[in-house]
Amino acid sequence: MKSNLMNNYRMGGYLLIALGLINLRYQSGQNSVLQHSLTIIVPGVLVLASTWVPVAAKKLESKAIQWLSLVIGGLLIAYAVIN
Repeated sequence: MKSNLMNNYRMGGYLLIALGLINLRYQSGQNSVLQHSLTIIVPGVLVLASTWVPVAAKKLESKAIQWLSLVIGGLLIAYAVIN
């Protein structure tokens, strides 16, 4: 179960990084595109990195953190789509 949960976090991190990079590429003519893209990319990198740090990975197993990350991840995905 633990490895499946970490895989879900990793896929979520990869998703945010990909959406941020896509946003950076396709919004390249807009003002503040780097700031908007980094708002999506940085949390993805942090989530992805935290899955390989044992202390952080243990914290990610908490139900409260799972729900919080789901809500924040959903909001970041919505931000990436409507931005």
